[in-house]
Amino acid sequence: MGRLRAGFAESRRAWLFVTPVLLALAVVVGYPVVRAVWMSFQKDAGIDKATGMFVEGGGAGIDNYKHWLLQQCTDSLGATVDCPTGNLGSQFWMAIGVTLLFTMVTVTLEATIGLGMAVIMGKTFKGRALLRAAVLIPWAIPTAVTARLWEFMFQYDGVVNRVLGTHILWTADAWPARFAVIIADVWKTTPFMALLILAGLQVIPEDVYEAARVDGASARQRFTQITLPLLKPALLVAVLFRTMDALRMYDLPAILTQSNPSTRTISMLVVDQVRQGANSASALSVITFFLIFTVAFLLVKVLGANAVRTQEEQREAH
Repeated sequence: MGRLRAGFAESRRAWLFVTPVLLALAVVVGYPVVRAVWMSFQKDAGIDKATGMFVEGGGAGIDNYKHWLLQQCTDSLGATVDCPTGNLGSQFWMAIGVTLLFTMVTVTLEATIGLGMAVIMGKTFKGRALLRAAVLIPWAIPTAVTARLWEFMFQYDGVVNRVLGTHILWTADAWPARFAVIIADVWKTTPFMALLILAGLQVIPEDVYEAARVDGASARQRFTQITLPLLKPALLVAVLFRTMDALRMYDLPAILTQSNPSTRTISMLVVDQVRQGANSASALSVITFFLIFTVAFLLVKVLGANAVRTQEEQREAH
């Protein structure tokens, strides 16, 4: 009985410490989410077509979601039609595709290049500290500055065209603009991936490599059989963090390519829609939230079993 009372007392104390945090999360996170969901079912205020008077929005049902998912708009007579070219609603699925394209390509390149950089930075050699500091410079530069820097380089008479001997409109044409965003993002964010991977490399015991050398393992075998398996948890966490960040990409393409619709991401579409109607933008924000949540869930579900295993468990398994 005494143990039961002690357990209740300990549980009560735990809740006393946790409750303020839960209340803060409810205010900071919960309220904006609930508010956005509520607004997504409301019409945007506007001009009544019959009277010409300004009216409040009122309930919209799922019309805002149909506007984005089905690309349905309302014409001057109030009839439902397909969104015309140039309307933000007509750009929804292209923005989804561009966002996923940027995410898959940039994360893959950053993880691959970042792994190579981390392996080099993890070695012992003269000037290693200077190399690590230099590698982190692109990541330390603000994104807006990075975008302006690459915008200058990608100009028609800029550095890139002069070095390559080409005459490409990097920020105006569709695919060149996408490549420009990918190149700039990889240049800026790869050091972040390398830093996370390097942290995982540094906790791998050196005696594991010594034992492999004694057994006659080559450098390639040590990398594939020791480094990669033991590095997998840190690598997967880095990929997860970077994927979530890439799905929210906004400032780099917005500044680098400005109004080019070929590089408009879902976050850029939300910001553009806010200027025209907050309730419709709320519906788009909810869709974006579920997109990011789904991708995160799939990554954790598919890769999480490896990511949560400790490196000690990985060493025992190998």
